[in-house]
Amino acid sequence: MANENVLIGVIGGSGLYHLDNLTFVKKVNPETPWGFPSSPITISSLPSGAHIAFLARHGAHHTLSPSSLPSRANIAALKSLGVRVVLAFSAVGSLREEIPPGAFVLPTQVIDRTKGVRPVSFFEGTSVVAHAAFGDPFCGGLVRWLEGRVRRVLEGLGEGEAGEGGLGKREVFTDKCIICMEGPQFSTRAESIMYRQWGADLINMSVLPEAKLAREAEISYALIATATDYDSWRPHSASVTAADVFATLKANAHVSRLVAAIVIEELHTAITSGGVSVPSGKAEGEEEEESIADVIGKERGSMKYSIMPRSNAQDPQDRKKLAFVLPEYFGDVEGGERVGDVGDVLKN
Repeated sequence: MANENVLIGVIGGSGLYHLDNLTFVKKVNPETPWGFPSSPITISSLPSGAHIAFLARHGAHHTLSPSSLPSRANIAALKSLGVRVVLAFSAVGSLREEIPPGAFVLPTQVIDRTKGVRPVSFFEGTSVVAHAAFGDPFCGGLVRWLEGRVRRVLEGLGEGEAGEGGLGKREVFTDKCIICMEGPQFSTRAESIMYRQWGADLINMSVLPEAKLAREAEISYALIATATDYDSWRPHSASVTAADVFATLKANAHVSRLVAAIVIEELHTAITSGGVSVPSGKAEGEEEEESIADVIGKERGSMKYSIMPRSNAQDPQDRKKLAFVLPEYFGDVEGGERVGDVGDVLKN
């Protein structure tokens, strides 16, 4: 698949199977070394003329469960189109009273409670070893940039735009921790209470390994989560059911499309212009702002020292496979030497 020069990719979760207010360009279905993505990817044009890519995480008709998602193919397919930023939308359960159904949340941390049945790395099953840094699982600068924009969109919603279901005013939360469980069953009450004790604020079934794979692919990744329920921790409430979730999904998806339509256009302009600043998250007295373009640029090169040095024991076919998602490190270069890995440091 030829690079389509698409800068931003959107991954839609439960209830969000398309975006509005965009001009359809075409659908593509890139075959990757890890298979095909969950659904054909829709490339659409923003009002500015810039192209974005949309992928339905669970398939166009929600035919894929969280444990069977082809996450490696999804991220690899987006990277093959040129995507450098992924905005992922997801329905989540709330583990905190103050985060009501209908709220939008931008998490900054994640706890992995999947059971090892999902492939979690592009390097899995190859003769090449890599250890990606994942201390901050989401792109912090992107999250900080999104917070103000998402809040502004939600505050500007008209009475008929907030969606059905009596959800009231939409709130935005950030600096929250999400726990990713295996599913497909929901939590027991004991599990839900335990996750709260661990410090988790949200729960879903799909953010991992998606965020880990985006990090390996050097893609800036942020999750825009929408709460649908209170999971099963509340002592005097019924435990969560699919019916509860679906009752809120429709309204959440409607608002998510409104948020996406505005935020994506602004994000693309901010990245390409390089002039829009965001708080850096650094300590007081240090540099306070950096452009969103610089924030996104930091992801490129993040795997440089994570990949073990090239050796004759590495299968050339494995390197060819990895070149699909990381051509910067596994593509052919002059003299047959690979650039930008831990081996470069060891040689110096």
